[in-house]
Amino acid sequence: FRNAGLEFFESMLPVLDDFDRAAKHREETDDSEDLKKGVDLIQSKLIAILEQKGLKPMESSIGKDFDTDFHEAITQIPAPSEEMKGKVIDETEKGYLLNDKVIRYAKVVVGQ
Repeated sequence: FRNAGLEFFESMLPVLDDFDRAAKHREETDDSEDLKKGVDLIQSKLIAILEQKGLKPMESSIGKDFDTDFHEAITQIPAPSEEMKGKVIDETEKGYLLNDKVIRYAKVVVGQ
């Protein structure tokens, strides 16, 4: 049981290596565009690894009906129109599924 997550952590090591290289490069350069590209590449690699392990972000909830199976309402605001009552106005944090099971509800603002 102590090493149950070993495979996951091993798959994350290349991402840590990339962050180490980016941090070192940050000290050696003033080119912010290269740093942005590097961070984007690291993010893409991280997302790909997590998706291989079964993690998927939920689709955007904005404009959809509020659903307690997928959403956590952090606040309610007056709806900008009658059609937006009971619908998601804004999403402050994405929700995530692991093998089609909700592991984090999307944090949303609901129109009232």
